[in-house]
Amino acid sequence: MSDHRYKIRLKKGDQVVVRSGKYKGKTGKITATHPSLNAVTVDGINVVKHHVKPNKEYPQGGIIDETKPINVSKLGIYEPTLKKASRIKYVLNEDGKTRVFSASNKEIK
Repeated sequence: MSDHRYKIRLKKGDQVVVRSGKYKGKTGKITATHPSLNAVTVDGINVVKHHVKPNKEYPQGGIIDETKPINVSKLGIYEPTLKKASRIKYVLNEDGKTRVFSASNKEIK
């Protein structure tokens, strides 16, 4: 694993749309960011089956569903006004930087 940390414009809690790959068109909420991997974990996206030996957490063991991180390049933030994916840009103002939808120039709340 590299010690390089990527600057991720997406934040925990953002609603995102998958732009490419197996889950293209699906939407979900970001549950975690991974700057060292340049990836985020999205609820319900990139879910894999994981075989677990019996342990304290899973006394029976078995097969569980696990959500894996997905690369940031495959995602776009969901813009409610246009109802589609958009990019994020930063706008400088008096009180610092503000995240803005690239397509409509509206502020991200």
